[in-house]
Amino acid sequence: MKRRILYFICTICFLMLWSSCRKDFEFSPSTGSLQFSKDTIYLDTVFTNIGSSTYNLKVYNKSNDDIAIPSVGLARGAASNYRLNVDGIAGKSFDNIQVLANDSLFIFVETTIDINNFSNPDGTYLYTDQIEFDAGSNLQKVELVTLVRDAIFIYPDRDNTTKVIETLTLDIGGELIETELQGRELLPTELTFTNEKPYVIYGFAAVPNGETLTVNAGARLHFHSNSGIIVSNGATINVTGAFSDDPDVLENEVVFEGDRLEPNFSDTPGQWGTIWLLDGSINNTINYTTIKNATVGILSDGNANEATEKLKITNSQIYNSSNFGMLGRNTSISAENVVINNSGQSSFAGTLGGAYNFTHCTIANYWSNGFRQFPSVLLNNFVTDEDNNAILADLIEANFNNCIIYGNDNPEILLDEIEEASVAFNFKFTNCLIRFEDNNNNFTGENYNLENTSLYENTIFNEDPNFKDTALNQLIIGAESAAINKGNPTFSSQVPTDILNVNRTVSPDLGAYQHITFPEDD
Repeated sequence: MKRRILYFICTICFLMLWSSCRKDFEFSPSTGSLQFSKDTIYLDTVFTNIGSSTYNLKVYNKSNDDIAIPSVGLARGAASNYRLNVDGIAGKSFDNIQVLANDSLFIFVETTIDINNFSNPDGTYLYTDQIEFDAGSNLQKVELVTLVRDAIFIYPDRDNTTKVIETLTLDIGGELIETELQGRELLPTELTFTNEKPYVIYGFAAVPNGETLTVNAGARLHFHSNSGIIVSNGATINVTGAFSDDPDVLENEVVFEGDRLEPNFSDTPGQWGTIWLLDGSINNTINYTTIKNATVGILSDGNANEATEKLKITNSQIYNSSNFGMLGRNTSISAENVVINNSGQSSFAGTLGGAYNFTHCTIANYWSNGFRQFPSVLLNNFVTDEDNNAILADLIEANFNNCIIYGNDNPEILLDEIEEASVAFNFKFTNCLIRFEDNNNNFTGENYNLENTSLYENTIFNEDPNFKDTALNQLIIGAESAAINKGNPTFSSQVPTDILNVNRTVSPDLGAYQHITFPEDD
């Protein structure tokens, strides 16, 4: 025991002696030999007065000496539109920044820029600055570059603290209902969206009763979180996109997406709300339009029994919806040359009955962001109320003609009927390619009798559609596709060109695309 005590005392004494002899860290001035994770930080494109994402720069001291950088700051100084955070401290200039030998530090960069402070007739401005390290002969720089875009902003009234104080009262089926939705009705001067500048919408922009919102070819609509468009009772939306010669630019197509323009957000689901067609809205049309990164791409309510469909959508694409790509609730929809993919629930759901006609559509779901509860296509004839009682309505019709219904789950159709003699449940798949395997016999009843040609006429099951790249929403079919030449000419004569304007009147393929040969197949 005495030996242990003696050893302990000796150890303490040694540590005290070492500590008393140790010199404090000595930091030498930097000599211009810093290294950086990048020599230019591109903060991508931002809209005027909307803050950017946060970008980072790593600064390395790869010498064997502890150094102090005498100064770190923005070349434009306090007037710069960039903001820095150096080792947890915010500011625009910093003195005596210490970096240990063979160590590094992080610098974070953000910006918010008002394009009105600059002059550029095309509505864009390239804003630049530099982060400067040290001065004189030891000066080192990292470039900062941001493209700023002008836009037309639509947002509800706010008070002096920028809190939203305007919420919507909606005309739903002729009944005025107060809501907690932040937003406002569009003014008469705002009922035509052009392609001159992008539109940035905060909250829900409502089309008033009796009015029509026209969205011209080439228009770009960007929505902030929890924002969207609402088409009220008696109102209409007409999206008049046109075919684009350049599939990468889509110069004539209308695009609905979020307001974050950075590449990291280009395919992020759920960035904004929905295009909501309320019960009582009429004669809605959407042509050559891309709707991406919404919560629900299109939500259509009511008007199932009207002589003219509530929504006609053609030559359009809906991608990366965190819930449903297209959700109908006792409504009527006609769709031609429509492509839907990557939805957190179903790509198309027709619920509480309704009337639906899909011709030459590709309805796929290759969702890879976690579990999804429903297949690509869901049809049902009910909804449950707060007491879990089922409310039923007729599925007047649900016709899928020359379509592809596929995905990375199985099966990819669900026909969820509560049987009631007085309630219709009418559907038919004609000349379709469908993924449906039921190896465990979980799906029974006449709805799933795949041999019944009155329900499944000339329908192909579980053969490869040979999509080009589902992860990138490229659902063009290749030369090995089972969908080639399987279309019914009666339907292709109704839709004579595919979504890329390729003629399909002779030997039509299933889905929205006529097949091509992929480069790797050459």
